[in-house]
Amino acid sequence: MKFLQISDVHLVPDGGDLYGLNPYERLTACIADVNAHHADADFVVFTGDLAHTGHPGAYERLIALLDTLQLPYHLMIGNHDNRENFKAAFPSRPQDPNGFIQFGFDTPAGRFICLDSNEPGVPYGSFCEKRAAWLSQDLDRAGSSPVYLFVHHHPFPVGLKRMDVNRLRDGERLGDVLKGRTNIRHLFMGHLHRPISGTWMGIPYSVLPATNHQVALDFVIEGVVPGSHEPPAYAVIFLEADRSVVHLHNFLDRTNTFRL
Repeated sequence: MKFLQISDVHLVPDGGDLYGLNPYERLTACIADVNAHHADADFVVFTGDLAHTGHPGAYERLIALLDTLQLPYHLMIGNHDNRENFKAAFPSRPQDPNGFIQFGFDTPAGRFICLDSNEPGVPYGSFCEKRAAWLSQDLDRAGSSPVYLFVHHHPFPVGLKRMDVNRLRDGERLGDVLKGRTNIRHLFMGHLHRPISGTWMGIPYSVLPATNHQVALDFVIEGVVPGSHEPPAYAVIFLEADRSVVHLHNFLDRTNTFRL
């Protein structure tokens, strides 16, 4: 099975620039690249921060761009999104009984579960008892089937001090729900705007660059996010019964290729 992950597109309502780059043009190029090279994928998961300030106009622009995407897609929200404005723009998108934008769906590779870590008005993430109870029930529903988990905020420190301050504040609660469940195959995240991978509680995880601006690799800076114009990317992911493979594709790269 093949699917794609795109994250942190940060659209602004007027279609203009953000931090010296144009997120609308970047996402346009990203979708064009996906259509040209990965139309055989099953779907795309967007892991949050769809709009930079959660403005309705940004979601209107996103709808127009998604209409050009040739693949089915699943949308999550991040800290820059506005949950109510998102619901107004995408009324048919699934949500849990408490109104959080979290949902699960079955695939030939296993169950995919997408979580809502948005806490209105703040950059860090939350995972309250209601969200945790819903996740526990959905994991029970999955039984022993493989589970692939998606959340915008990272629930543990990664060494980037300014970003770790704004991680999932209830990471331990998420960990408690996952503890003892041996069928969690992979955790996919956004928020960090960097290529990062490793394990957490024995669970493999991966993070990808954003489609617009990045966070610099700096383990010293505190108090301000160190921005970067490093290349954007999306993830091309292959799932097999015995493995998960995550490729990061720099869709703006025009480096010459040749046969070795």
